Amino acid sequence: MAQEVVNSDEVVLGEEIDHVRLITLNRPRHLNVISSKVVSLLAEYLEKWEKDDKAELVIIKGSGRAFSAGGDLKMFYDGRNSKDSCLEVAYRMYWLGYHIHTYKKTQVALVHGISMGGGASLMVPMKFSVVTEKTVFATPEASIGFHTDCGFSYILSHLPGHLGEFFALTGTRLNGKELVAAGLATHFVPLEKLSDLEKHLISLNSGDENAVKAAIEEFAVEVQPDEESVLNKQSIIDECFSKDTVAEIIKSFEVEATKEGNGWISPVLKGLKRSSPTGLRITLRSIREGRKQTLPESLKKEFRLTINILRAIISEDVYEGIRALTIDKDNAPKWNPPSLDHVGDEKIDQVFQPFEEDLELQIPEKEEHRWDGKYENSPYASFKVTD
Repeated sequence: MAQEVVNSDEVVLGEEIDHVRLITLNRPRHLNVISSKVVSLLAEYLEKWEKDDKAELVIIKGSGRAFSAGGDLKMFYDGRNSKDSCLEVAYRMYWLGYHIHTYKKTQVALVHGISMGGGASLMVPMKFSVVTEKTVFATPEASIGFHTDCGFSYILSHLPGHLGEFFALTGTRLNGKELVAAGLATHFVPLEKLSDLEKHLISLNSGDENAVKAAIEEFAVEVQPDEESVLNKQSIIDECFSKDTVAEIIKSFEVEATKEGNGWISPVLKGLKRSSPTGLRITLRSIREGRKQTLPESLKKEFRLTINILRAIISEDVYEGIRALTIDKDNAPKWNPPSLDHVGDEKIDQVFQPFEEDLELQIPEKEEHRWDGKYENSPYASFKVTD
């Protein structure tokens, strides 16, 4: 087979092998975090290959022990005082997310290791997402004062019952078996077979969905969540996380924690109480809205939230959360406001307030505009986060 490796020294590698296209996230020492350059290269490859009649199957994987650990938090922290770095990656990431959801070629994600936050948006929407016993998924953004983004207010809100609220608010980690059971991945393949599956898909040399599915199923095994999995606690989760407010959710969860056999709740509850009150309130509302929204509507809303949170229009919690987690690493954030009862409804309304039309995320509904969301031509190119 003819093979071409594009930009072999890049943070994202692109390979062209007859009718197969292979993307490798190539920052293993940094757990393949998403930066502006990563997003730009991903968009470049996907745009090129969607238009290439010869390209039929696109495979994406991560190097090292991670698929993608999500956004580069230090970049967002440092980007407060730059003109466009963190706003640019947010803008490009939302465009990329829409295209991944609506991509016209068959896609397979081979997910070994960590797949969190925005990084998981390169896994879950794929036609086929293959996970292993080493896969770890979570959406922990609310805990640091951010929100569940990159399409996950839509994805999680459509899970059964109130699992979406639970995963978004608690950042609970799921393993490969749980991801398949929850419908967030399509197949479970033991890690020792993942490399052979990749070779088999490349040799298949076809994007026919039925053929690709059959090829994956040759390596896949049936799995069920372990007995202690949170997926087996859904009756309690639905009872607690159906409440109207974060405060009511926590109160209900506290009651359940006192009952025999519910020891699993205590560490989850402890994490909830340590999280940013502002982040929790924004995230709960976003998930609830996502249940009634289309994907484009959810992405527009999430983009609005991202811009407003990064610009700290009601709170600087996201920067305090990043500081405590990755900069000073003291794990002792000082939230402002410090508690849920100090986060007023009017402040939350302000974060969700629609922008003027020219500032909203422009979802490319027409074919000719599918890939022309250039940041440098957007209204945000002249913004500063601290404006």
